[in-house]
Amino acid sequence: MAVLPIRDRNYLTERGLTFEEVDGNEKGVIFRDYVLPAGRFDQAKADILVLLPPGYPDVRPDMFFAMPWIKLSRSSQYPRAADQAHDYQGRRWQRWSRHNDQWRPGVDGIWTMLRRIDTALEAAA
Repeated sequence: MAVLPIRDRNYLTERGLTFEEVDGNEKGVIFRDYVLPAGRFDQAKADILVLLPPGYPDVRPDMFFAMPWIKLSRSSQYPRAADQAHDYQGRRWQRWSRHNDQWRPGVDGIWTMLRRIDTALEAAA
């Protein structure tokens, strides 16, 4: 079952991103083999999970999650506020606690969340 609005699915498909929509108690989208900033983490790619709250896209997604867990390559430590677990679909994901108070209902979509993820990954590294 599709959990993303059609404009979000079209955006992701047009950009060739590999994603899986997950329907269940918590709806979400998993970006498969998401490319991380080169040389900055102990992994080159990770699956990235975004949980979609009830009412999305009028209600903002909050945090994102990574699998496998990623550490900074220069220190072998977890990035700030990225050292807690979140269980989802039988897997223990690395929670990246990054909050968004600037969500604009009717304007923002999954593209906004992807920009936030990229910004957080760059800032952490």
